[in-house]
Amino acid sequence: MSKEEKHFGPVWFIPGENRGRYPFCHSIYIEGAKALIDPASDRERLVQLRENPGVETVWLSHWHEDHFMHLDLFDGLPLCISEADAPPLSDIEVLMDAYGIDEESREDWRPIFENQFHFRPRKASRFLKGGEVIDLGTLSVEVISTPGHTPGHLSFFFRGPEILFLGDYDLSKFGPWYGDVQSSIQQTIESVEHLRHIPSKIWLTSHESGVFEEAPGKIWDKYLGVIAEREGKLMNLLEEPQTMEQIVGAWIIYKKPREPKVFYEFGERAHMKKHLERLMGQGKVALERDRYTRV
Repeated sequence: MSKEEKHFGPVWFIPGENRGRYPFCHSIYIEGAKALIDPASDRERLVQLRENPGVETVWLSHWHEDHFMHLDLFDGLPLCISEADAPPLSDIEVLMDAYGIDEESREDWRPIFENQFHFRPRKASRFLKGGEVIDLGTLSVEVISTPGHTPGHLSFFFRGPEILFLGDYDLSKFGPWYGDVQSSIQQTIESVEHLRHIPSKIWLTSHESGVFEEAPGKIWDKYLGVIAEREGKLMNLLEEPQTMEQIVGAWIIYKKPREPKVFYEFGERAHMKKHLERLMGQGKVALERDRYTRV
């Protein structure tokens, strides 16, 4: 285990391998209800949980592979997710559509999803809806709709202990991810602002630090500030017209080239597309032939 497991009453924080960095995440287990949220933490620990005290239902905060990686351990159990995020789980082609993976690259990505992340088509048993309050016996949980990262991303507020699970709004130094086809920078900002104003005593996230036992305070500002920082660097770059390949090669998101190159170039391009769309919509950037430039 790379980080200490913590129990806050019936809410258990199950740390992921490598501090919950991709391709892992932290999981949440609800004692009594035997509910597991995001089974992609530590495979051995999840096997133990399945045996004792047992798992009876699995929830997903959203559809990404670093959150369903060990879902194969829980075949046959009820699966709950938002309706908007259910389609990618049902079919691997739909999953790749949601990422915007082109046809030429799919033969490279398909075995990664199937072998490393154990993708198997799954249909939701129940759709979780923002605003509903679910009685889990040991406590009640409010489902919070927090789109942006994905269209149906969910966060969870555990009433009683006043614990807020932020999911992939992880307050990390990397900043927010909004690189999918249906991701939204504006919705990401709105969801984080909504979450920061929910009165809580403990904040749990899917990656890295994972546990905040004191109010995150300025960490919220730094996290959202990454968006403006990325945009500022892009605007500076566009003082001279740039092709998309030149923009990707500036490594504004990841700071420097990383391996595997195909993975990180994909992420870089996806995020830059979102920023360019946003800036063009604001009339700050224009596309002339194949080059983007400041207006």
